[in-house]
Amino acid sequence: MSPDETITHLMGATAVILAAAHGAGMLARKLGQPSIVGQLIAGIALGPSLLSQLPSSVGNTLFPAEIAPMLTALGQVSLVLFLYFVGYELDLGLLRGRSRSTLSVAMAGFLVPMVLGAGAAMLFHGTLHELGLPEDMSARSVVFLAVSLSITAVPVLIVVVRENGLAGTVPGVVAVSSAGLIDVVGWSVLLGTIMDGGDGSGMSLPVRLVLLAVLVVVMVWPARLLLRRLMRSLGVSSAARLSVLVGFAFAAAWATSALGLHVIFGALLAGVVTPREPDGTLSPDLVRSLDSIGSLLLPFFFVVSGRSVSIGSLDGTAIAVLMAVTVLAVFVKVVPGALAARMSKLDNRTSMTIGVLLSTRGLTELIALNAGYEAGLLSGPLYTVLVLMAIATTLLTQPLLVLVQRVWKKDDTAGGQDAGGAPGDVEKTVGAGHKPA
Repeated sequence: MSPDETITHLMGATAVILAAAHGAGMLARKLGQPSIVGQLIAGIALGPSLLSQLPSSVGNTLFPAEIAPMLTALGQVSLVLFLYFVGYELDLGLLRGRSRSTLSVAMAGFLVPMVLGAGAAMLFHGTLHELGLPEDMSARSVVFLAVSLSITAVPVLIVVVRENGLAGTVPGVVAVSSAGLIDVVGWSVLLGTIMDGGDGSGMSLPVRLVLLAVLVVVMVWPARLLLRRLMRSLGVSSAARLSVLVGFAFAAAWATSALGLHVIFGALLAGVVTPREPDGTLSPDLVRSLDSIGSLLLPFFFVVSGRSVSIGSLDGTAIAVLMAVTVLAVFVKVVPGALAARMSKLDNRTSMTIGVLLSTRGLTELIALNAGYEAGLLSGPLYTVLVLMAIATTLLTQPLLVLVQRVWKKDDTAGGQDAGGAPGDVEKTVGAGHKPA
């Protein structure tokens, strides 16, 4: 295929990807689901799950092998921008002075899934072997599977909270704050899990650790100081500021990739160290630009990830594992999160709402699974199962929220009151400057 023909096919594939993803996103919104869930499903559908059911000429025409590296590159670009945005939104102040309820919910929402996930992986290692994992699973694989059950997708969670009118309420603030803490710990564990494995950098683990420490110090101190001066300089245009910041994100992604890690870690770290406004708020220009660019390009990552998902190839064992892991994934988030909130003297409805919100996984889970798959920690069938679990748990969030509200609304109408507080506590908002719960 000539260069001109390759470019022509790329343009056609881009049109198909954007139209399918954003069309599915609009449909998802009409069905009461976050648009990103529809985009994710569309990306998977454009992979072997759907195209393998059509004549081979259709798949070869839409996505010939020659444009695969270009789609992968666009997917990685979108991933760097998205993780940079996630890191910029992540408030590390959550690690300081958090209320008892937030810390308790975060610990329960991370530790319980980790323990039960690791236990389930070791207990059912024979079944996982049937899905392609080695008979003697490494400690890295066990830890990674445990992490995959512990993740809560903060970006999707924020959308769910906002669209359900929970922004600023006790359950909304506690759930988002707890999920932020879970993300900090979860990404750290994931980094250690992937870094402990072999890589193509040719460097030993101690050397990579030292270089990673140097990178972190440089980014946290001199780089952050320079960025603060840039962002607060009145003589720099918004376009120039955005260009430097995005360039900084890609430089950090390149650095971690050169160390044998995934680009996501550099992008996430770049977002975390990027200074906020003097009053601690996010820069509206940066947020608006990153959100627009990321929303446009993310479908490419979904399509690239969907190429490794083949629903039609799942056998009876894989389907059984999918059902079991989905139930387990919901249970290890909802129950521990709700119990921790209840033990912090929040009422039943608020506690259950928090537990259900923590079960939202979505895109963050897919990013982690993609990194683990590339690191050789997952087989193809198990990757497909966990991707479908991520979609299922996210789709279940909205119906479970409605169920919780209906169950406890009947109690409120009957004039009942929970032992932990007034039944209307879920409607109380957290005022500006006050700590949640």
